[in-house]
Amino acid sequence: RPGTSADSVTAPSPRALADSRRPGRCRSRYEKENRVMAPIVTSVSPAQGTPAGGTPVTITGSGFTGATAVRFGSSLATNVAVVSSTQITARTPAGTGTVKVTVTGPSGTSTQNVFFTYTTVAAPVLTSLSPASGPPSGGNTVTINGTNLGGATQVLFGPNPATILTNTPTQITVTAPAGTGSVAVVVTTPGGTSNALGYTYAAAPAPSLTSLSPASGPTSGGNTVTLNGTNLSGATSVMFGINAAAILTNTATQITVTAPAGPPSAVSVTVTTPGGTSNALPYFYITVPIVNDLSTHLGPATGGNTVTVFGSNLTLTTAVAFGGNPATAINVISDSQLTVTAPAGSGTVQVTVTTPGGTSSTGNGNPHYTYLGAPVLTSLNPPNGLDTGGESVVLVGSNLTYTDSVTFGGIPASFFAISDTQVVATTPGGPPGVVSVVAHTPAGNSNALPFTYDPS
Repeated sequence: RPGTSADSVTAPSPRALADSRRPGRCRSRYEKENRVMAPIVTSVSPAQGTPAGGTPVTITGSGFTGATAVRFGSSLATNVAVVSSTQITARTPAGTGTVKVTVTGPSGTSTQNVFFTYTTVAAPVLTSLSPASGPPSGGNTVTINGTNLGGATQVLFGPNPATILTNTPTQITVTAPAGTGSVAVVVTTPGGTSNALGYTYAAAPAPSLTSLSPASGPTSGGNTVTLNGTNLSGATSVMFGINAAAILTNTATQITVTAPAGPPSAVSVTVTTPGGTSNALPYFYITVPIVNDLSTHLGPATGGNTVTVFGSNLTLTTAVAFGGNPATAINVISDSQLTVTAPAGSGTVQVTVTTPGGTSSTGNGNPHYTYLGAPVLTSLNPPNGLDTGGESVVLVGSNLTYTDSVTFGGIPASFFAISDTQVVATTPGGPPGVVSVVAHTPAGNSNALPFTYDPS
């Protein structure tokens, strides 16, 4: 015993040994303290395999040190390797039905009821790998297609096992191990080991960017940006300056991302793949535009008039809208001013400007525009007056609130609008005869009504 010298050990007497071996007699203290337990088997994995044998199995238990045999029923297993006192690997012998798995060691044979079932399972067949190459560092996902792949116990890339991620009867996905050169990929299932397919370890080429679309966006981010280039597969990150973008799609020639937020500035966009980090392309964060004022705020319902828009961050304007209607003929004069041709519309609407930085919201001032119906005159009261002028005439009609001029035969008259249906004008005078009276608003000229100058 540990801690006891050889000289101090007292051996049992021959009589004590003989008595201890008689039926009904207890074992001696010496034998109890020095006996070695028989192996114990707790599991076998996989628990089934082909009747032809050759299935790789792992036997788990205890007391395996010095094991001399592994049997499946009465048949000896092959390629037995004692990995540790708790694990043995082996290949099954040929057999049928369900048999007991036992391990024999120096102290006896296991007695636990751990069973292995021989079943007719078709051998796995591989048809393709995707991709068929990868970086020497491994870590990439490889999809293995074929038949009879269910219950895969091992996938080898040459001598190196891959990590199995998913497994169906027709497809296995794995994380490739590290390796070099060209290796054979094989799959082992309870039905046996598959045919081999070639896989090549090759250093991935560095990614290269050729264009961004769009090349600018709002400081709030959230817009979709498309990156074009080569060798973009397997992108692990896309950086906008120091900020990472969310990758949406990824092919060898194109990546789409959701741009992160960033301050108003130019930043470098790069892509990182297993092949390295790409060249940089510039991306511009643009401040959202602001609309402060218009000239004019009024116009005809038919549109077509020119409106000047005032604000800030207008240089990169791509669209101007009156309510939901797009304006045309956009002409950017400066970062604070542009002109457009108003579209048709009705009522009072908000004018907005869109740039790569986003769409404007209501700022300080008045970004609203009101559509007016064309002025209409129905009568003049009175319809005549002295040629010397100076007489009051009531113009009756509709859409007259915003009247900005009244003419008698083309000569401006002084006036004031009483309501949307009445304007009072003072006749400017003129030669005796009939002249046309016209009212004008931001929506245009009214129809003409006749007025008669009587001789004084």
